[in-house]
Amino acid sequence: MRTPIDLFDNALPAPDCLAELTPPVARAVGDWNGNVPAAQILYVDTDPAIADTAAFVAHFGQELLDQSANCVVVAAKRGGETTLAACLVPSAARVDVNGAVRRHLGARKVSFAPMETTVELTGMESGGITPLGLPGEWPLLVDAAVRDMPYVLIGSGRRRGKLIAPGKLFTEIPGAELVEGLAL
Repeated sequence: MRTPIDLFDNALPAPDCLAELTPPVARAVGDWNGNVPAAQILYVDTDPAIADTAAFVAHFGQELLDQSANCVVVAAKRGGETTLAACLVPSAARVDVNGAVRRHLGARKVSFAPMETTVELTGMESGGITPLGLPGEWPLLVDAAVRDMPYVLIGSGRRRGKLIAPGKLFTEIPGAELVEGLAL
């Protein structure tokens, strides 16, 4: 199947590729019941050596930045309590951690969560963190620009492979909150 992002020649519906995904991502895709049909979540096989955004863009070209998003996990602190949340922003942007995220979560301080913590708590691999399959108690903050993208390339939960899905799908994930100005 041809993909909606022209950089890839072959894609399969993610529900047909659950064995290629980490268990939490496979469960999220397999159990998906949003308005966007699960068959519109596509899986493309990619080289794990270029999983990180900079390497992926160096390999496929700068135009990929306009068609992809990054999911990062943050740790918000307030009154001795730490809350984890995920943020989904276009790959060409940065997360406004000290502004939009801090205000939205009502935190005194917000920083990027340590990768070891993120990997341990999500069951995903570094370089493949995706909003599908995150722990249910975590808020997922989605920048409006991601929602408005026709199709978005994101991690698959593993370094090998990527998912492609309509941008509006990410606002349908349980716990998702649309946040204007999340991206800088």
